[in-house]
Amino acid sequence: MRFALIDNNRVEAQPKQQGLCPICSQPVIAKCGNKKVWHWAHRGIISCDSWWEPETEWHRNWKNNYPTEWQEIVLFDEQTGEKHIADVQTIHNLVMEFQHSAMKPEERISREKFYKNMLWVVDGTRLQRDYPRFHKGMENFRRTNQQGVYFVDFPDEVFPKSWLNSTVPVIFDFCGLSTSEQNEIKNTLWCLLPQKDVTRAVVVGLRKNDFVQITHNRGQLFIENDKSQQKPIHPKQQIILQPKRIMRREPLIDWIQRKQASGKWKPRRKKW
Repeated sequence: MRFALIDNNRVEAQPKQQGLCPICSQPVIAKCGNKKVWHWAHRGIISCDSWWEPETEWHRNWKNNYPTEWQEIVLFDEQTGEKHIADVQTIHNLVMEFQHSAMKPEERISREKFYKNMLWVVDGTRLQRDYPRFHKGMENFRRTNQQGVYFVDFPDEVFPKSWLNSTVPVIFDFCGLSTSEQNEIKNTLWCLLPQKDVTRAVVVGLRKNDFVQITHNRGQLFIENDKSQQKPIHPKQQIILQPKRIMRREPLIDWIQRKQASGKWKPRRKKW
């Protein structure tokens, strides 16, 4: 974890310091080596949060896109007594989990049920096969009349199967820690929307700067019906999220659902 409590203040790890865990209030010690990002850890291998995983530099870089007071927020379920630390929770109650390690489907489902209004950002560079599979699968992307929005037939040929049944948006980051990447595909964040049909899906391409700005300003990634509760978004965001339909006041999610319900979108597997 990045923060521990010292004199009831959230403090980052520094050499030879000791603090208290914000979940269980037990002592934690600062781990300040040369190989891993500086962090706090319980003594021994026991962790009070069953969802805890070692934090990488990729995690830390993503968190740094948001204020420190939004990072590592302890959330509590009053009915079950369950506690977990969310990577980021914004002031609009949007939870973001940055996932590098492999995760069992049961845990993914549990996290989505616990956090509810959330989204995943997945490190697409962890496994070497993930980006080549995605790049090859882009041949099957079908453009829509909304800029940056694509229909994808048989998404199991494009994305890791462990994420296909997610009930919340899953954003794949294929750029990782690279700061000089000139590949436009890798520089784009690719959002896989929740799907009801395993043979087809909707994917949205987002610029990282736009994604960060949107998640700063709104409680949901895409526009919903109730516009009265939404803050204005920057015109550059509209180019991606609501390009041609913005004048018709039709939210992106509604447009996608209408297309799916019409039956005009039929998946077709490409013949190689």
